[in-house]
Amino acid sequence: MPEQLTPILRTAAAGAARVWYARLGFATDWEHRFAPDLPLFVSISRGPVRIFLSEHEGDARPDTLLYLHLSDLTAVAAEFAVPVGEAPWGPEIELRDPDGNRLRIGLAED
Repeated sequence: MPEQLTPILRTAAAGAARVWYARLGFATDWEHRFAPDLPLFVSISRGPVRIFLSEHEGDARPDTLLYLHLSDLTAVAAEFAVPVGEAPWGPEIELRDPDGNRLRIGLAED
């Protein structure tokens, strides 16, 4: 695996979060649970972008902010029915996942 940074987002329900992130084009890579009654830890990715979703209370704090650069910004904005705003650095949208984590999404450069 090449060097990379993988943020961990806190989620109360990894299954619901996984469905929400699928709308952004993320696919589930794997999931792990130490035992059937313990919290779920899930890896999702979209191309080279990877995020860990964790039901473990100590892994991350709620209301985290991530900034993503995506090539299909207009399609993502349409999927979530949000307007594309114009920040000083370019077009951008902001979303909140089901757990209140914030995602600012800007246009990726080719």
